[in-house]
Amino acid sequence: MVRKRTKKRRGSRTHGHGKDKPRGAGNRGGRGNAGSFNHKFIHFWKYKRDHLGKYGWPARPGRLMREIKTINVGELEHLFPDATEINLKELGYDKLLGGGKVSKPLKVIVAAATPLAKKKIEEVGGEVIENA
Repeated sequence: MVRKRTKKRRGSRTHGHGKDKPRGAGNRGGRGNAGSFNHKFIHFWKYKRDHLGKYGWPARPGRLMREIKTINVGELEHLFPDATEINLKELGYDKLLGGGKVSKPLKVIVAAATPLAKKKIEEVGGEVIENA
């Protein structure tokens, strides 16, 4: 009858692995996901690809992420050619930016506007009304 491996190794200190080999995590390439972008990359990518990068809610701790819809001063005349008064708040815009040129006076109602946008509209005789 052949002895089982477990029985054979009773009393042996290292069970056939030598002095230091199986002790540390270095023998198996690190603990957990260590080296996942280096020596274990293929295995990692194949089975755990959802773990890459930051994930979960909120995307940045302590902040609620909300997209702010903006419009440039130069786009106002193209989008509303006949208008003299534009209520951007009702149209769903949150902020007026200062990009582009204005040639006619406009009265713009918006939640927020940059200083450059205000300056450009006021230079041609218009006005910006901000209300949050």
